[in-house]
Amino acid sequence: MKELSKKVLEGDIRAASRLIRNLEDQIPNTYIAMQEIFGKTGNAHVVGITGAPGAGKSTLTDELICAYRKKGDTVGVLAVDPTSPFSGGALLGDRIRMLRHAEDTGVFIRSLATRGAMGGISKAVGEAIHVMDVLKKSKIIVETVGVGQQEVDIINHAHTVAVVLVPGMGDEIQALKAGLMEIADIFIINKADRDGAGKLYKETLNMVNMSKDNKNGAQGWRIPVLLVESVLEPIKFAESVEALRDKIDEHYQYLIDNDLLSERMRRKTTAELNEALWGTILQPILKDLHADGEINRLVDKLLTKASDPYSLAAEVASKYMK
Repeated sequence: MKELSKKVLEGDIRAASRLIRNLEDQIPNTYIAMQEIFGKTGNAHVVGITGAPGAGKSTLTDELICAYRKKGDTVGVLAVDPTSPFSGGALLGDRIRMLRHAEDTGVFIRSLATRGAMGGISKAVGEAIHVMDVLKKSKIIVETVGVGQQEVDIINHAHTVAVVLVPGMGDEIQALKAGLMEIADIFIINKADRDGAGKLYKETLNMVNMSKDNKNGAQGWRIPVLLVESVLEPIKFAESVEALRDKIDEHYQYLIDNDLLSERMRRKTTAELNEALWGTILQPILKDLHADGEINRLVDKLLTKASDPYSLAAEVASKYMK
């Protein structure tokens, strides 16, 4: 594993892909490689692109890569996809998306499968961000799977979160009320040529203006609502995405200038520590319970009401945690 981490630190893309795959597959001792690279991380700007399925997140991400490459930034993309029921891998692989960047050495695109994780992202995404970071990608874009109203876990990993809305889907404002309002740093009204775009823009703007987080006057970040033109108008679309790029960078600079980046980094690091504790403490216990069939005995006791989940959890804890 140390040899693998050494190659990643040297910029070896194949080694990086292998390490991310090992993280997804939870290969034993992969943490050794992560221990080697962790101290070199924390240099990239992590951008989350989230929203409902069909909102056009992949198309936006694809064009955002171009916009950042125009500025000379290197870009890493983690595209979180649904899990294949057959292979356990990403249902939509990076081989069939964003193909125009395949020969660009300044771009590294990797698909991750959710593998049952809730919140729109993969359990491996935090560690995969670190891998992208040590590859010296200055911008790391995490595109969530698009599970609807509950995909708010991206807030634990991204410095800047852009929420994509599209007119005509019926539940846009309900989605905002369900939690996306709390995580958004930027709102994007995508496919702005559609009927209802103006109405959605006004409703979103009204909600933003009523938000307590947006009532901080000149000192606070005023959450922008951006209109992005149709992809069928390539020039206008590219200009709209470049404006989005500039607003994303403006937000990052705002975090730096107001000493707020450390707060986001602390939240990100706390989430990573929680994941590490889960993997180090809970996961081996669960694996052991499954291996010797003990989990079936516990489930049987619950089904017959011979015990309850809380008592059984305490029983397991007393056995494994001295």
